[in-house]
Amino acid sequence: MSTRASIIRAAGEGDKRAFLGGGLHTWKLMTEDTDGAFFMFEDLMGRGKSTPLHRHPEADETVYVLEGEILVNIDGNESRVATGGLTFTPRGTPHAFRGASEPAGDDTSETVDISRIQASAKDNPHGIELLGPPPFENLKVR
Repeated sequence: MSTRASIIRAAGEGDKRAFLGGGLHTWKLMTEDTDGAFFMFEDLMGRGKSTPLHRHPEADETVYVLEGEILVNIDGNESRVATGGLTFTPRGTPHAFRGASEPAGDDTSETVDISRIQASAKDNPHGIELLGPPPFENLKVR
């Protein structure tokens, strides 16, 4: 029998955090909420926001695009994914993504601060392993 409680969160509810490289994450479910089964967040992003090349050693990743378009690089293969599209990246697979739609808000940036992202990844070594800079052309990296 599970000891977890039911959770209902309305649009806009959840812990909000700025994403390194631009954008806003709204954490809908944390691993503590699901007995470690998964976590879920909404990522409000704009054109140019990019993640470094990375992988998750212990977790699969699913991305569902609610609005706009992203460019995704999974294991060296690039694809555009538009509204209603989905990506699935198995645990341990190198991947990155970049916003390809118009900016979603004022808290976006085309500059990726790799050193800040690396420091954050070291705090959670089981969640993410950074492999290198974003694999997309014309991206500013500090």
